[in-house]
Amino acid sequence: MKRNTMPTSRKRSCTNTAFHDYAERCPNYYPSAMIYLAMAILLQLSSCLGIAHHHRDHRRQTQLEAKVGSHVVFNCYIDFPFDSPIPYIVHWSKDNKKIFTWYENETSTNELFTGRLHLVNDHPEFGSASANLTAIRESDQGWYHCQVIFPNRTPSVRNNGTRYHLAVQGGSLIRIPPVNQTIQEGQTAFFHCVMKYPDSSQASWYKDGVLLQEVQDLVRRSYMGPDGSLSIDPTMMSDLGEYECKVRNQEGELQTAKAFLNIQYKAKVIYAPPEVYLPYGQPAVLDCHFRANPPLKNLRWEKDGLLFDSYNVPGVFYKMNGSLFFAKVDENHAGSYTCTPYNDLGTDGPSPIISVIVLRPPIFSVTPKTIYIQKLGEAAELPCEAIDRDGNNRPSIVWSRKDGQPLPADRHSISGGNLTITNLIETDRGMYECSATNEAATITAEAELMIENITPRPPFNLTGNSTETCITIRWQPGYLRPNLEYTVWYRLTEAPEWRTLRVLDKTVMEATVQHLVPGKEYEFMVLSQDKYGDGMFSKQFRFQTQPAPQHAEGFGAQQLQHQASSSVGTVGAPWNLSAINNQQGWLLNWEHPIQGLEALRLYIVRWWKVPEHFLIGQAETFDNFYQLRHLKEDATFKVQVLAVGSDAQEVPGDVLLIDVPSQRKTRALIIGSSVGILFLLCALCAFLYVKRSCLRHLFAGRRDSQVDDDTTETGGDCDCDSDEQEHSAKIRQSP
Repeated sequence: MKRNTMPTSRKRSCTNTAFHDYAERCPNYYPSAMIYLAMAILLQLSSCLGIAHHHRDHRRQTQLEAKVGSHVVFNCYIDFPFDSPIPYIVHWSKDNKKIFTWYENETSTNELFTGRLHLVNDHPEFGSASANLTAIRESDQGWYHCQVIFPNRTPSVRNNGTRYHLAVQGGSLIRIPPVNQTIQEGQTAFFHCVMKYPDSSQASWYKDGVLLQEVQDLVRRSYMGPDGSLSIDPTMMSDLGEYECKVRNQEGELQTAKAFLNIQYKAKVIYAPPEVYLPYGQPAVLDCHFRANPPLKNLRWEKDGLLFDSYNVPGVFYKMNGSLFFAKVDENHAGSYTCTPYNDLGTDGPSPIISVIVLRPPIFSVTPKTIYIQKLGEAAELPCEAIDRDGNNRPSIVWSRKDGQPLPADRHSISGGNLTITNLIETDRGMYECSATNEAATITAEAELMIENITPRPPFNLTGNSTETCITIRWQPGYLRPNLEYTVWYRLTEAPEWRTLRVLDKTVMEATVQHLVPGKEYEFMVLSQDKYGDGMFSKQFRFQTQPAPQHAEGFGAQQLQHQASSSVGTVGAPWNLSAINNQQGWLLNWEHPIQGLEALRLYIVRWWKVPEHFLIGQAETFDNFYQLRHLKEDATFKVQVLAVGSDAQEVPGDVLLIDVPSQRKTRALIIGSSVGILFLLCALCAFLYVKRSCLRHLFAGRRDSQVDDDTTETGGDCDCDSDEQEHSAKIRQSP
């Protein structure tokens, strides 16, 4: 049975006709044609409304204000048809009179706006047809209008842009400000600075911030008119710069206006040395010293009167500035060279002849040793000699310090290239450099001078003040030296052992010793140290704490008396033991003994495992803290701190229990979570792979069925039943 369908070719012909032909030739699809017509009308209406709205946006008016001498930007966007750039013309008008036209980079400007009105190029905030008006005058006030025309399109005008009204603020002293200028060297430069009230105002000119009368080279070629305008005739390339006009009236009011003078000139050589020495066997550069405005476009080199093309000379290249770079100089590079620079205006001519001489660099005949070690007060002699390779001349030798410090003026001498420094001091230590120079090159050799370690001098002039339990010691350093540290040694006058206090701040020359016994005399010494080791002790200094007040009662008085009586005897027990868990283990902290602190020599830290009460470790420390490391997990430990006195007596403190938790559960949880996440990721990947395979087979089956349908449709009235019967018969006949 045939299907009542339209052939594919007929469908395509219907879709390629207009909607009214579509309706006539395809009567079965007339409703679709009506829908198509309605959609076209709606689209046309929305387009018209959008264009009207866009047209109204570009016809809006904007008010702008500016001062005389300043600048303003009139923004104007280009609305390309279908947002596709095509050739266009930009017209700017003022009060309905054209003042500026742009087309294919060619401009035409009204003489009143010459040099002051330009298009804004590639600015993200402004359209391509925007205009920048500089050096604003009072006469610039009015209405400005932008118009964009497309000459290759009908209609040529798409929109008229935005209208701007510029209001120039009045009350100024300058009627016509100066305008930026670009002229060629030798022409006359003229800057307006027309004063609004010439009878009661005075004008003055500045170049790059310097009063014009102070520029001697320019004052002879400049003239200032009665209205304040400036002319320079003739101009030179050195006149390039910023010029500023300042007008001041009798009331002291001041107004300024600036303009830039750009002097263009032909490319010219400004310096050419008569001789240039190149080092044999080494890289070298032959420069051409020139100036060019506009910038350089080409640089021509000649050697011995013939064109020198570096592309045909192996090992010679042009640098970006036109200089010649010789990768390895040889005798063939010697000769007479000239360079000729070119720019858009041409050239001022070739340079004078530069005689290039290939000279072999010097070599050292005697070099200093790598390191010299001397003592303070001794003399150091560093030898250095060099010769030319041909032996005709002796290079000049110069000694210097690599850190830039000068050689000691009254303690050094150079004889035949040898450097001698007498009466060495610490600051003479450093790296020294010997430089041998001839016309071709400079070679260097280095040597290090070291001063033997000298311990620092002892501090002196110890002074002090005290309270009941503290004494502050001050001192003067033996001499200032970098990285100098101090340690205060102190003890009771009758005590046998010393205690120490390190000063942490290297810039402080004082220390406060605390927890002292009231009314007792103490003995002090200060030791200075640096990176070379310990220095000498200062002289012994004795100072006494203030006595305890007589009216002290209760526990405080008894405690002070007990400290005084027991300071030389029994030491007290450490107290307030605590432990903090950190990354390294457990940090123990405790307080010093309240009594007998002066007799304290050190602390002993011991820890046991509970309940076995097996001693795990023992350590000695002079501090009131200690770091316990590598304690076994899931166990309990007992910690105790003992104070050791000067008589070797051990006084135990309180016992602290530390429970070390097990981290195995946490690690197992982390490992299990990681394995679970990994399993989920693998399952997700497998699911996505299976799904992708199913989709691939599904789409393949659809394509096969579509091919079968197309075959049936294009085959016309084929007898599918006979084909099936023939296929079944073949299957039955097969074994």
